Amino acid sequence: MSSYALDAFRPNIESRSLRRIDWWLIVAASILLGFGLLALYSYSLHPGAGNFFRKQAVNVIVGLVPATLLAVIPPKLWIRSASVLYVVNVLALIAIFKVGTSINGAARWINIGPLQFQPSEMAKLVSILTVASFYAMRREKIKDLWTFVLGLLHIAVPMLLVLKQPHFGGAVVLGVIWFSVSLVSDVPVRFLGVVAALALLVIGFLFTHPASMPGYHDKRIKDWQFGGTAKSQSGVGFQTYQAEMAFGVGGVVGTGIGKGQQGENIPEQETDFIFTIIGEELGLVGCSLVLAAFAFFFYRLWLVMYRATDPFYRMLAAGVLGMLAFHTFVNLFMVTQMLPVIGLWLPFFSYGGTAMWLCMAAVGLVVNVRARERPILF
Repeated sequence: MSSYALDAFRPNIESRSLRRIDWWLIVAASILLGFGLLALYSYSLHPGAGNFFRKQAVNVIVGLVPATLLAVIPPKLWIRSASVLYVVNVLALIAIFKVGTSINGAARWINIGPLQFQPSEMAKLVSILTVASFYAMRREKIKDLWTFVLGLLHIAVPMLLVLKQPHFGGAVVLGVIWFSVSLVSDVPVRFLGVVAALALLVIGFLFTHPASMPGYHDKRIKDWQFGGTAKSQSGVGFQTYQAEMAFGVGGVVGTGIGKGQQGENIPEQETDFIFTIIGEELGLVGCSLVLAAFAFFFYRLWLVMYRATDPFYRMLAAGVLGMLAFHTFVNLFMVTQMLPVIGLWLPFFSYGGTAMWLCMAAVGLVVNVRARERPILF
């Protein structure tokens, strides 16, 4: 076992640094949470919409538990449990095909009493912890080709299981997490360049040959490319067409909270298309404020990563930044028709317990990392 890994077994001498909290990161996350709850509150005002605001508020309260745990558990203890976490992660993804619930043709959920648990979301956080731990345990051999190959195989297993659900977007997120962590781990850039080039070729092939995509993704890509039957509720492009209408109606200042009408026209607006509520009811001004909040939030995440002196802490922060930033950009590009719909939620906004708990736990992890570092953030 490497000397670096042994740090996880020693008493944590950095406990006093827990007083150094990045309050600006917490404030940025809280602002995004506030906007997200406001959007769901407005959506819940629509007749027959359901009280998603109350349910999401409960999700936020419950999310304080994983956020607190990730904020206080010494991060290097995850190195000790990385193997167990990885096995549990893979078994949970396999269990989907045995006891999972299928919705809209995709098997992604496991019912636990009144709750629905989505293992593919847990896989994202677990992958951040295990990939970073994998590299941390191999610091002396980080530049070896074999280490790189093993790291690639490490993430390939959960990626293939998520892709089989099918959940193309979720599988890509896992790949982004692996790439983000690898990028700051001192893995040779030439190795990453080869993988990035191959990934772009594969994605390019899939986009030019939509029939090769799993499940319903081929229809979504064709609709994005050629328009499809966007004006019909039976058309796969109906959501994006109505999303465009929502932004147009919102104009500069929006129609006002609770006065939007597109919620009746956009299927499942409370999840992947929740940003259209901001666009319609708060207009360009509201969208700009939300984008500014996201920019500040990602700046704080980047600053933690950039200033980290411990390689393991830097990798953890990079994984969180890559995951949440990718989710945000793809979701926003999706609802504005710059990308096809691939089913990625908007962090802190989209309705859903597992997604919200993931976001809050990720923030807790980065706050923990920052608190145990010595540099002072500005």
